[in-house]
Amino acid sequence: MRWLFNLSFRHKIPLWTSFLISLSILIVGAALMAKAYEDMKRAVVISADNLGHTLANTVAPTLLHDDVWRAFEIVRSPIRSETARTPVQVDAVVVLGRDKRIFVSSDPETLPMLSEAATLGDDWRQLTAHLDGYPENTWPLSLEPEDSSYLYLALPITDKDARLGHLVLRYAKSVFHPWFLSTIRQGLLLGLLVLAILLPINWYWGSRMASPLVDLAQRMGTLQNKPEPLPPELYPYKDELGQLFDAYDRMVLALREKTALESEVVRSERLAAIGQLTAGIAHEINNPLAGLITAVDTLKLRQDLDPKALRHLDLIDRGLMQIRDTVAALLVQTRVQARPLSQHDLDDVRTLIQPQVAKRRIVLEWSAAMPAELPAPASLVRQILINLLLNAVQAATEGGRVSLWLGQKADSDSCLSIVVRNDGQLLGEEQLAHLFEPFTSTRPGGHGLGLWVTYQIVTQLDGRIDASNRDNEVEFVVNLPLGDAPCNTASA
Repeated sequence: MRWLFNLSFRHKIPLWTSFLISLSILIVGAALMAKAYEDMKRAVVISADNLGHTLANTVAPTLLHDDVWRAFEIVRSPIRSETARTPVQVDAVVVLGRDKRIFVSSDPETLPMLSEAATLGDDWRQLTAHLDGYPENTWPLSLEPEDSSYLYLALPITDKDARLGHLVLRYAKSVFHPWFLSTIRQGLLLGLLVLAILLPINWYWGSRMASPLVDLAQRMGTLQNKPEPLPPELYPYKDELGQLFDAYDRMVLALREKTALESEVVRSERLAAIGQLTAGIAHEINNPLAGLITAVDTLKLRQDLDPKALRHLDLIDRGLMQIRDTVAALLVQTRVQARPLSQHDLDDVRTLIQPQVAKRRIVLEWSAAMPAELPAPASLVRQILINLLLNAVQAATEGGRVSLWLGQKADSDSCLSIVVRNDGQLLGEEQLAHLFEPFTSTRPGGHGLGLWVTYQIVTQLDGRIDASNRDNEVEFVVNLPLGDAPCNTASA
């Protein structure tokens, strides 16, 4: 039976309610049957009482004059009468004398004259025992012996307050059967009709009431993964069940806040550790970097350099300046002052990423021409472009496509917009949520610092960076303010 209790409430509530409905109908039906039986018995007693008084008054003179034949005709009349053939037809009529012997009976073969009634069986022995001392004001005497198939009704036969004997009417219980069976059929049909109406209603109502509980249980099982509050339309009422759902929603919100706080603490600790590491590395980088910048400046002062070597020295110089400004942006929480962005910077970026593009046979779609300089820190924008483009090249399918669009937003002249897209595997929700955290690379062997550095630079410049899946491609959108003018940093 344990399996029955282990069922889902979706089935348990309708089943138990159906069982209770059926049990209630059976109990009520049994009570009605018992009442119907008592009503039929009462009807028999009333009918027998009327018949008994008539016969007792009629047979009294024959008992006084010892007229057996006349008495026999009187007790046989209800048996012979066609009008007496009713559902409460009397089975036998017996006249007992003062000595409890049979004076006359309607069935002399089984109830012979002058026989002691007590010797005719347990029924008659019980009946005669009840006759003595029976209260006068409670006649007639109704007796239904145990394990007997008969019902007995006895009345005194009197003449001028003198008791001459007793009149006994015997009824077979079988006369109740047709009436009782008819009542049972009617009750059974009524019970089936009630069940046919109530059971579907109960199953629908029970399933509907259990559905919120089942949903709540399923959601409770996913609390450790990603808890979600219950939809308001699931159970809009404010009873105890509604209060339970409200408590669950409050628990989910508290759990979300706790999870977010824990994530923020972990992230802060991680960033603090990275900051300390970055500061140490930056210190070690800046010392030789200053020497390299000085050496390049010295070489550029020589007069014997050809134009090609001078162009390479300019490229090296801009690269060293980019490294210096990037390190400074990661260490200082202030805007880095640098030269404006020019077309040379975009050409440098394309030149620097070209080996990786050629190695993976990537089709590079480039749309980044600038008519003039833009008031954006060149070194930092270069670093943003290099990081995003190298990330896109590595994430794209070999022989696939990477595109870059750079320009001012159509709705704002104060914003510089950068859009980098690549084909390949799309990013999942979990990856998008932690994409700009350090050491969370989406590809094997990656360290995840490129996108984190990019995020830090964009944040330092009061800009915004967003990543999404669009048209079966991964898209990065960066919006940066130009100069000191404000910029709408909503994602493109």
